[in-house]
Amino acid sequence: MEDYLRKTIPNLKPFDYDRHHDSHFINKEWVLVNGISKKKSIYTFKKDNILEISRKKSVIKTSWTLSISNIFSIETEDGLITVKAFFKDDDVLVLNHQNKNEFALFINTTNYSEDLNSIEDVQTFLREKYKQKVSDLIYGHEFYYIEKSREFGPFTVEELSEKVKNELISPYCFVRDINENDYSNRLRIYDLIKEL
Repeated sequence: MEDYLRKTIPNLKPFDYDRHHDSHFINKEWVLVNGISKKKSIYTFKKDNILEISRKKSVIKTSWTLSISNIFSIETEDGLITVKAFFKDDDVLVLNHQNKNEFALFINTTNYSEDLNSIEDVQTFLREKYKQKVSDLIYGHEFYYIEKSREFGPFTVEELSEKVKNELISPYCFVRDINENDYSNRLRIYDLIKEL
């Protein structure tokens, strides 16, 4: 079942209690993307294993428990379900149903000023979020790139762009900021050049 999820949403990181629980998970407003056009639902995981689900004018209180590592049991209107939690990044949570090829995608809107009420709103949110993420990385930074299992650099984005123009390297090589240890952000030279 996890293969299905990873093919649909690549580069997920499992829920890590020490890293995610207090800072990224508890008391955050998670908007459920699945079915958002029909019915907007906001999930707030509270301490003491309380889950509040807000819909228009109603709030449903139910429960959740962390069973093992990143496996949760959640009481829903349909009964008790078991899910595995993953983060795409700090603001994108995925709960993968353990008994079906289904998952729920959530966006953390706690620090976002606009309402998410439709798929178009979600697309705008993600586009702006990742555009800002790339812009923040580009200016004043240098990057390493990896090609044919070898690492090169560091280079500025302008230098990388010049290498691509001269066909010395592929625009699809993965890059990492000099302050990062690995290529888990999955940025490519192409992504950096687009923002120049």
